[in-house]
Amino acid sequence: QVQLVESRGGLVQAGGSLRLSCAASGRSFSNYAMGWFRQAPGKDREFVAAINWSDGNTYYADSVKGRFTISRDNAENTMYLQMNSLKPEDTAVYYCAAAQATAQAMGRIGLGNYWGQGTQVTVSS
Repeated sequence: QVQLVESRGGLVQAGGSLRLSCAASGRSFSNYAMGWFRQAPGKDREFVAAINWSDGNTYYADSVKGRFTISRDNAENTMYLQMNSLKPEDTAVYYCAAAQATAQAMGRIGLGNYWGQGTQVTVSS
């Protein structure tokens, strides 16, 4: 069965950095995109970033462009989200997802066939 397991998030001060990882198993993701979504208390889930597993093309939400970087390690079946210049408004539960689509479609439509359990990221002001 497919499993997406996020690393533990954490508490960081505004302006700080944090890296999340997502370990994927259970199938080949060669024709998938993988990405990150987040959900803050009282808000809808929103797209953050996605990457095509095959060619590495990326797609970002405007709110994180220039601050967050998504990457993947095909050999380790692991995806990463490097978050820099964190802001209090980045506080949310972050979810790893995989979709049989492109990164752009994942971001524009909010697609996700598989989901991780979520990890809390808290940015203090």
